[in-house]
Amino acid sequence: MYSDTKIAVPILEKNKEKILKIATDYIRKGVDILELRIDGINDSNPKMAKEIIQEINFPTIATNRPKSEGGYFNGSEEDRIAILRATSDVAEYVDVELQTKSDYINSILETGVKTIISYHDFEKTPPLNEMSEVIEEELKIGDIAKIAVTGKTLEDTLKILAILSKFNNTIAISMGELGSYTRVIASKFKAPITFAASDDVTAPGQIDFETMKWILNLNLIDTNDLI
Repeated sequence: MYSDTKIAVPILEKNKEKILKIATDYIRKGVDILELRIDGINDSNPKMAKEIIQEINFPTIATNRPKSEGGYFNGSEEDRIAILRATSDVAEYVDVELQTKSDYINSILETGVKTIISYHDFEKTPPLNEMSEVIEEELKIGDIAKIAVTGKTLEDTLKILAILSKFNNTIAISMGELGSYTRVIASKFKAPITFAASDDVTAPGQIDFETMKWILNLNLIDTNDLI
């Protein structure tokens, strides 16, 4: 039995040639969807971002992460959103952060592209009720909610399982080695997407693509065991 959860591989590279090489490699390996981290590209601009996704010619999440949420984009917020908006007719999803100004979010929503509304905390795992409020707000805005927080204790990671059990259309991740299992077990809660590493890890606790694919397709964990 194969998992319904799609495995996404982020590509965080500086130049187009390396991006296309990695994309080709992982498409051949059987990835379900790619994430283009536009914030990692040297001198990125709307035309370049759109052309790269067109050349990849495969389902792609367009992400342009600001420094405030662990990204590398150096330009203005207006420029960052303009790049994302330019990808709206070629990307499978556009990932935009919940903390982005509503006018900017709306300018992306108006294009009709499917969206992932995301939230990151690289310092801690907030209380469960706070994370639930974040997810509820994200789901009111976009197609998929995403929350990625830092797990420092086993209890932190269990909060992520509580989120996955409560909400549909939600990606929930406990970042760090302790929470790496949440990336795998997310499939048992019908999470739409989970993230695995390509040649380079782009977030703490990522599992390499080949291992993730092998584990998910083994169907080792019975959903009934989680009840």
